[in-house]
Amino acid sequence: MDISSLEQFHKNREDGNELILKNASTSMKRLMNLDVMAYKDGALNASTKELLGLVASTVLRCDDCISYHTVKCHELGTTIEEFEEAMTIAYVVGGSIVVPHLRRALARWEQLETSKG
Repeated sequence: MDISSLEQFHKNREDGNELILKNASTSMKRLMNLDVMAYKDGALNASTKELLGLVASTVLRCDDCISYHTVKCHELGTTIEEFEEAMTIAYVVGGSIVVPHLRRALARWEQLETSKG
């Protein structure tokens, strides 16, 4: 994966969210706001919440969600050790069917690490 695919992922996500909000009812807008607010620091810090989102997304096998939470974890300073432990939980809960998603998540993490420097 190269940096252009990461940039394209962000652009596609932004464009998709704009499209949703343009056509969203009040209920949909409230749900999207809840999604944003739920991941803010609280009793659990934002990094831990993103790891929880990552595990849930991996078990549900949502590639876009996995990419999003991987990027957010990286931005929030999650360590590779924390990331790997969370992915281990996803593997235990989700079973071997999540292995392809683990591969893609770790590839995304490496892409983020490479683009840092």
